[in-house]
Amino acid sequence: MDEALRAVADPTRRAILLLVRDGEVAAGDLARHFPGISRPAVSQHLRVLTSAGLLGVRRDGNRRLYRLRREGLAEAAGFIQDMWSDRLDLLKRAAEQEENEQGAR
Repeated sequence: MDEALRAVADPTRRAILLLVRDGEVAAGDLARHFPGISRPAVSQHLRVLTSAGLLGVRRDGNRRLYRLRREGLAEAAGFIQDMWSDRLDLLKRAAEQEENEQGAR
């Protein structure tokens, strides 16, 4: 989970994940979305995302096709969901308590 969260902390990497979320995209096509970044830098971002388990890669001839691995985010998403649901439960209880107190008046 730590590696996945570190990987998505970078805005370029988050943008890459958005580009591949609906299907495979070739590395060259991904690089074209970032004209201000060198191809080696985009390749490094792709390596970090792949190493973190967030991207899958498939070779097609001399091309590399990247796709989102949703399961790579599952542990981090579960952690965030747990944190969020705990807060929502507390908010619900506080609202119910206030409603009960106002009803008793």
